[in-house]
Amino acid sequence: MKRSSLAWVLIIGAVLCGLFVVSLMAMMLFMSGGERSFGGGDRIAVIPVEGVIDDAMAKNVNRYLKLYADDSRIKAIMLRVDSPGGGVSPSQEIYREIKRIKDSNKKKTIVISMGSVAASGGYYIACPADMIFANPGTVTGSIGVIAEWVNYKDLADWAKIKPVVFKSGEFKDTGSPTRELTEREKVYFQAMIDELYGQFVTAVTEGRKGRGQKGSELDPVRVKELADGRVYTGQSARNYGLIDKLGNYGDALAETAKMVGIKGEPNVVTPPKERQGFSILDLLFGIAGLRDLTPASLPASLSDLDTSVKFKYQWK
Repeated sequence: MKRSSLAWVLIIGAVLCGLFVVSLMAMMLFMSGGERSFGGGDRIAVIPVEGVIDDAMAKNVNRYLKLYADDSRIKAIMLRVDSPGGGVSPSQEIYREIKRIKDSNKKKTIVISMGSVAASGGYYIACPADMIFANPGTVTGSIGVIAEWVNYKDLADWAKIKPVVFKSGEFKDTGSPTRELTEREKVYFQAMIDELYGQFVTAVTEGRKGRGQKGSELDPVRVKELADGRVYTGQSARNYGLIDKLGNYGDALAETAKMVGIKGEPNVVTPPKERQGFSILDLLFGIAGLRDLTPASLPASLSDLDTSVKFKYQWK
């Protein structure tokens, strides 16, 4: 091999090795949960809650709630909520973690800053906070529960598909996508909805106790009057006592700093952003995942569709 060719091979090899090392280090930093902050001293942690609240989001948000709650440098935690809500249980997971921090001796101030939407489960998780901010045009409220699923009975009838079911009890296949609900099943489901609704009302009542404007205190009766599923603007929510102050992210951050005695521009800590783009690691390891993507892994029939009943604190 000529020297010039050998040199090019060595150069290209060195470049590829360098890219691999850089990508590997970036991946390790990402997986370690690194954080972005400016300066030292007392800090405010800002956790984004964006999109539909599901199990994965609840796990991620609670991870950082716990991390920042245990950090003595963090004097306050602010959640920037831009969400229509989501699953009942995931919303309650975040709510309980916020409440746990509030009830502990960690002395962390927790503030909610609402973006475009903080409805249903997005409002539910805000209830235990020390202060709730919203823009005048924020869409919030939607205090209520919804259950939904896909029913393809008519399609199955058209295709002459007849389901066969053996069950141990009357309600074992309640919500089956292949038949209509019975009257007793409707009563059964409505009772579950009412119970989950009561949990939502209780969360709002306890979280907002004594927080409404004079003459509009939020007792259980008043909360139920507001909790018919409708959404409110931030301005209306302020008038009804569902939030504390009108203001944007900057206003909320400044007020949070004032609440914990931080003077001047506060140092902000945020969770690392999810990795985006393409790296050499994707090239090396991503191909393996493609082998699992086969026609057999795709839904082959109606029975493969997700038709499970889902109970949600979500604005639709």
